[in-house]
Amino acid sequence: MIQQKKKYKRSGSNSGKIKLKFRKNDIVRVISGKEKGKEGKITEIDRVNLRVKIEGINKIKKGIKRTREDQKGGFVEKELPLHVSKIMLIDPQTQKLTRIGIKTIDGKKIRYAKKSNTELDK
Repeated sequence: MIQQKKKYKRSGSNSGKIKLKFRKNDIVRVISGKEKGKEGKITEIDRVNLRVKIEGINKIKKGIKRTREDQKGGFVEKELPLHVSKIMLIDPQTQKLTRIGIKTIDGKKIRYAKKSNTELDK
């Protein structure tokens, strides 16, 4: 018999959600998997499952059945989310991959690129 790990929920209003350093409209590059090397802009973030949707990356064609006689069936292209461990931010100044850091200036948290020390939030 295989024992499964217990999942514990976080308490509070933010239960289940984890803070990520990525934001919508960040330009990132995929660093592993079948889409490795491709770049795109983040369109959607799922903080519970730690996944992001990137514009033009990880697309599939899904077959849609005809539901009524007046509606057509066919194929629809759909973007699937990638795990956050498979992407890295592209530094806006040097165009190289970088990690994201957070520093506090005048009581405000500001994200910055660790390689070039440029601020990401303006």
